[in-house]
Amino acid sequence: MPGGFDIRQATSADREAAYWVCLKTGDHGADGEALFADDPDALGRIYVGPYLEFEPELALVLEDSEGICGYCLGAMDSRKLFERYEREWRPGLAKRYPEPGGDPSGWTPVEQVYHLYHHPDYFCPEPYELYPSQLHIDLVPRAQGRGLGRRLVEEVVSRIEANGSPGVHLGMSARNERAHGFYLKLGFEELARDGTGENEAIYLGKRLNPAGDSA
Repeated sequence: MPGGFDIRQATSADREAAYWVCLKTGDHGADGEALFADDPDALGRIYVGPYLEFEPELALVLEDSEGICGYCLGAMDSRKLFERYEREWRPGLAKRYPEPGGDPSGWTPVEQVYHLYHHPDYFCPEPYELYPSQLHIDLVPRAQGRGLGRRLVEEVVSRIEANGSPGVHLGMSARNERAHGFYLKLGFEELARDGTGENEAIYLGKRLNPAGDSA
């Protein structure tokens, strides 16, 4: 592994550090610390916590001598993960964090996330039966550009493929051009776009188990 980096299975003890990675990449791939200073864990409770809790076997972290600096999280079935999120995870968030009031145009970034705790924005690209599994990856800058993201994705995808999934999808900010190019190089193709302006998201997918498709 280049530069003293290691990839290993995530554990529940990694939650705080993984939430930090989510924060440091939380502004459309850039550092979100200034935006979420009022609640640094706000994003992680949606985009990291449920994966660690419900599908830990598909959760990998990347670390070096300074600590955890990236992760790749997976779900075998995106809809089933969301069902568990709705049933077992989101009610606790909605109870602990009040829904913001007033004009949404005046909400802070933290209040926008709290709104999602009460009104989740779930989108799964079609055709779902071809891309039911899901990936989510983030790396802080010191881990980028070293081929480590590719290794993380390939390892999680191999586990998903070994469990028989026909395909995997992921979502990303349309503003994150670097990430878009990265996924295209890994063989992902664009499936759909959702939202507008700075909130536009791109959904990409990759087919797996081609031998099974032709059987």
